[in-house]
Amino acid sequence: MATTVSDVERFEASRGRLEAIAYRLLGSASEAEDVVQETYLRWQAADPGRIEVPEAWLTKVLTNLCLNQLTSARARRETYVGEWLPEPLLAGDPMLGPADTVEQRESVSYAVLTVLERLSPNERAVYVLREAFDYPHREIAEILDLTEAASQQIFHRAKKHVAEGRARAEVDESAARKIVDEFLAAATSGRTEPLVRLLTQDAVAVGDGGGVVPARAKAFRGALAVATFLRGLFKPGKAQRALVGGSPGMYATTANGGPALVAVLDGRVIGVMCMEVTPDGIAAFRSQVNPVKLERATRAWTAEDHGEPLLTAF
Repeated sequence: MATTVSDVERFEASRGRLEAIAYRLLGSASEAEDVVQETYLRWQAADPGRIEVPEAWLTKVLTNLCLNQLTSARARRETYVGEWLPEPLLAGDPMLGPADTVEQRESVSYAVLTVLERLSPNERAVYVLREAFDYPHREIAEILDLTEAASQQIFHRAKKHVAEGRARAEVDESAARKIVDEFLAAATSGRTEPLVRLLTQDAVAVGDGGGVVPARAKAFRGALAVATFLRGLFKPGKAQRALVGGSPGMYATTANGGPALVAVLDGRVIGVMCMEVTPDGIAAFRSQVNPVKLERATRAWTAEDHGEPLLTAF
């Protein structure tokens, strides 16, 4: 059956919401775009005139495509080189989705997306649909072919796991800039002590190079170990310049709603360091340096003027 202009418009009206759901479920913007496109193809193949509630139909199709993707992704990530981290989204990216409530903002934070990787596909789907998009359990049960009671139980279990996995303080853009400024001052001081004072005792630093860019396979843990690593990372030297192909500019911004440091070289984003801030200090540094997971960030970055960098590294 031919797709009408009206059918296309109905789908496009839902595209933003579908992309935001898919990104939270998959932790990958590129994969989210792919499953939304596949959802559109299935919408084209169906008879929209026979679909009573298009939004519910589209959400069900998309969610089940994501569940299939998550199942296969788990197998792929078992052979992934080093640590696997989500694809970061810079401030203003529409795929971040709704941000009206604390729950919605937290659901797309880099810390929570990392924790969601530990959940089962069903737990992740229930948590995202309920916490970030406020779907009632009755609708979630229909989407996932569960009972309403099962949806509620899965949600409470998932929410407990997420709560145990992070303790985050909300920050606005000005606060994020201040945090990044303080961090850079400490990291470039040449001393470990200023960094240690900014960190929690159980701080962690981890990077994702995807086997393309060198990144330590295991995380640094503990304030002293993390501070020592960061001091060395920001120490000027030929080795660092050779590693990245030059001297990148460092900018303060927000990624997934939290403070982040963006490294830019020749107009290309080569790294995004996301910081998890708690009332006790910076608890985690999660650095995405896999070029495949920085393509969207580069497109978003080059679309705007960001002025002069805070510093030129190395």
